[in-house]
Amino acid sequence: MLRETIMSPPEKMQAILPLLQRLYPKAHCTLDFADPLQLLVSTILSAQCTDERVNLVTPAVFQKYRTAADYAAAPLEDLEEAFHATGFFRQKAKSIKQICQTLVERFAGQIPPSLEELVKFPGIGRKTANVILGNAFGIPGIVVDTHVGRVSRRLGLTTNKDPVKIEFDLMALVPQEDWTDFSHQLIWHGRQVCMAKKPRCTACALLPYCNFGQKQQ
Repeated sequence: MLRETIMSPPEKMQAILPLLQRLYPKAHCTLDFADPLQLLVSTILSAQCTDERVNLVTPAVFQKYRTAADYAAAPLEDLEEAFHATGFFRQKAKSIKQICQTLVERFAGQIPPSLEELVKFPGIGRKTANVILGNAFGIPGIVVDTHVGRVSRRLGLTTNKDPVKIEFDLMALVPQEDWTDFSHQLIWHGRQVCMAKKPRCTACALLPYCNFGQKQQ
């Protein structure tokens, strides 16, 4: 049985970050996209849906709707049909249409590379905004999805459950230039090792630094 190491969150992060970088050197966004608009659409469609399913749906969507003006002008029923397989398609269609209408009216159809502007759009919170900024514009951001939240709490990097509070806790621990890569690495770790059910604690390289994992031994 491992003895739990008493370390502060900053001390843990110093040990964890290089491990994650070594374990997941090619961690990246698993949504398929060719430009910021495609990533925005894919990210909204990925809510309560797997990236794999979204990637099956979006090729036909991106072929039909190439610009923000295309989505803005499309009948809502057509968008609902196009998004149907991703679940919650009515709300997703409504959000994407409204966002694209605003893009056309206020931003000449282009996505503003600004978190402050993006979170003003319906259906875009800090998580979606940071996905877009980090992966389409190269602007670092911490993305707190269910995996990042779960793994961060288990590791003892945060005690919060609110995604925004977790984001700010992690921002204080991770160098800014690593924010986007760290998010991908934690997401991949959550998918492959630190699952919600039946986490593979005994096979986890982060076990010496994990409050949750050590209590399972």
